[in-house]
Amino acid sequence: MQGSARRRPFPAAAPGSPQPPGPLYPGRHGAGKNEDTFKTSQFHLDLWFYFTLQNWVLDFGRPIAMIILPLEWFPLNKPSAGDYFHMAYNVITPFLLLKLIERSPKTLPRSMVYVSIIMFVMGASIHLVGDSVNHRLIFSGYQHHLSVRENPIIKNLKPETLIDSFELLYYYDEYLGHSMWYIPFFLILFIYFTGCFTPVEDESRMPVAALLLMGPSSLYYWYLVTEGQIFILYIFTFFAMMALVMHQKRKGLVLDSNGLFLFYSFIITLVLIAVWVIWLWNDKILRKKYPGVIYIPEPWAFYTLHMNNLHAGKESF
Repeated sequence: MQGSARRRPFPAAAPGSPQPPGPLYPGRHGAGKNEDTFKTSQFHLDLWFYFTLQNWVLDFGRPIAMIILPLEWFPLNKPSAGDYFHMAYNVITPFLLLKLIERSPKTLPRSMVYVSIIMFVMGASIHLVGDSVNHRLIFSGYQHHLSVRENPIIKNLKPETLIDSFELLYYYDEYLGHSMWYIPFFLILFIYFTGCFTPVEDESRMPVAALLLMGPSSLYYWYLVTEGQIFILYIFTFFAMMALVMHQKRKGLVLDSNGLFLFYSFIITLVLIAVWVIWLWNDKILRKKYPGVIYIPEPWAFYTLHMNNLHAGKESF
């Protein structure tokens, strides 16, 4: 009785014979086949909404919060309100990017995503320190539309090696920090974009909520590209997206609603950048700070040059 109650082991398959289907015999290539099949993808309204909201509040809003809130609350030798915004951004943004990757209907290269997330956090943290000091210098008369050595509060420093230190700080903020921050950011978006293709035409439609969210999303990307001075990175990412869309179209694949949202946001961003450049094309002072073929002024440089002068004129009046 005790022996009959025991379960008999499943007979082993003879060498060279095909394995029976089922969970007990997962095929070596079965997982790959399942990963290559297209799954139904819905528009990720929650993630795109949170992503856009936190970009506007924590990234765009951090220098505004630093300027508006009383200086007595956040002394110059302590982190500003904008710094705390930046800290929250450095935590929330990688989490939302990972959730986007998880929601992709295709299995994406996770190792590349994880390395990109690590680089993103490192770059954003470097930028946090440099940007904190640079923005706090505004209260001391620092002017962002001028170079470091041309700023009135910097050029007369003694010894002159202190100027080199401020230029190093500017390098960490505007070059190294931005590169380690934005290159992984756009790489993750592009990796996600590669999984946004479907053979079903009905999935290639955006809901009304996506259309309403596209405006704020595109406007933020405009701010990101212009303030971060990353037009080359942005345009190469956009061209890669266009090439991928044309390549997949030959296979009979079209963008799903999430891919359309991201692609159209990048198109509107390009239009906004063009309008911005045309508007400030003849600005001689900004032209001096941004020489060369690619002329894309930073919004904060425009603010310190024109808006500060406008406020000063009103106060004197």
